[in-house]
Amino acid sequence: MTEYEELSRDDKNMAVAVHLASFSGYLIPLGSILGPLIVWLMKRDEIAFVDQCGRNCLNFKISIVVYALICMILMFIGIGFFLFGILAIFDIVVTIIAAMKASEGICYRYPMAISFFKS
Repeated sequence: MTEYEELSRDDKNMAVAVHLASFSGYLIPLGSILGPLIVWLMKRDEIAFVDQCGRNCLNFKISIVVYALICMILMFIGIGFFLFGILAIFDIVVTIIAAMKASEGICYRYPMAISFFKS
């Protein structure tokens, strides 16, 4: 976790928006990646905090897609259904934690995230 000094309320709100935009994935296919990607691309050059939070969020959401594909393969032997449910709950809980940390001005490092975008 990285803490940033002197962030305005708007900077923190944009970082929270990056994390919460990922919930669009529960309504739109690949929305969990597209939502944060859009917010991140709009604000990454203006706000370093949003840039860092966006990278962390996208790394995690792409990792979740990879893990979900593995769960789908494992559904053929039955355990994938159980793992997929745990993965969905894990995604929701960790994303809420990340959004709460962003509102405090702390850049949360998601657990189990593969680094696709270097921090």
